[in-house]
Amino acid sequence: MLKTLVTAIVATIAYVITNLIDQEQDKLWQIAVSVVIGGATLIVQYMIEFERRLTQVVGGQRTHADDVVDRLTAHHGEMQNLVDQKFADISEATELFCELDRSVLRSDGVPRLARSATRVTSLGHGLVSAFAHEEIDRLASMMENLTSLSTDCPGENHDWLMALTKCAKVTMDATSSFVERDYWNSEPALRYLQAQADAMQQRGMSIRRLFIVQRPEHVDNDLRRLCESQSDIGIETRVVTVSELPLRVRRGTTNDFVIFDDALCYEVEPDLLQMNAKTTLNAREDHVRQRIKRFAELWDVGESVAGNPTASTGT
Repeated sequence: MLKTLVTAIVATIAYVITNLIDQEQDKLWQIAVSVVIGGATLIVQYMIEFERRLTQVVGGQRTHADDVVDRLTAHHGEMQNLVDQKFADISEATELFCELDRSVLRSDGVPRLARSATRVTSLGHGLVSAFAHEEIDRLASMMENLTSLSTDCPGENHDWLMALTKCAKVTMDATSSFVERDYWNSEPALRYLQAQADAMQQRGMSIRRLFIVQRPEHVDNDLRRLCESQSDIGIETRVVTVSELPLRVRRGTTNDFVIFDDALCYEVEPDLLQMNAKTTLNAREDHVRQRIKRFAELWDVGESVAGNPTASTGT
């Protein structure tokens, strides 16, 4: 509409101008000139509009092309990172299994753990998956700590005690203080004693247990019966009274500990309320040597109260 109006105005102006310039010219010629000028004006308007729209289209295409390029670049970067990460994971997994093949660990345990963990997390059960992740993180932390030959956990870890009893092959030297007196009447203690009985029968393991009390009156009938019951299954038992220890022996730890195969110590540390506050596994040679020496000192001054045969001293 606007283009038509502009064309009409320009044609009219052209007609008026040609009429004023030469009034004697033929009217038809004046009209033709006006039409030509108006048509030219219309064509110019369309060309200007076409150029404007072409510019917009080209600009839009350029913007779209730039956007596509940016997206493709970002996608390429993401895919490159993903591929690099996957190859890194594959490389790490390959390295892990190569190390596993070279190690003395059972090669079926780690793949079985990985497959089971994958299946658990794929179940879609939020709480079960969270629990599985928590257990894997706990196990990974323990293994990382064991690389320095020592790890610990809050409270008393009966699972560690049972596992070590099943793994030990030669000797097991243990102390049991007054803190543990109630423990021997518990269900975990029955399983623990059964595991020790199996170790002695199946692998010929030698087990000694030293009960530590504070005063002579603590050596009561209950303790004697406890020593007799353990002696009956093959465990050598002795009792040591702290208040009657020679001064040279009294100086030293009386915390409960178990030495497995003279190679690793399982230790329980009590708190101020004499509750088991922390369990530590320590396989460092100097520490194990100190515990072996400490057990030998206490064992030498201990007494048998269960009528079991006199045991050889030392470790």
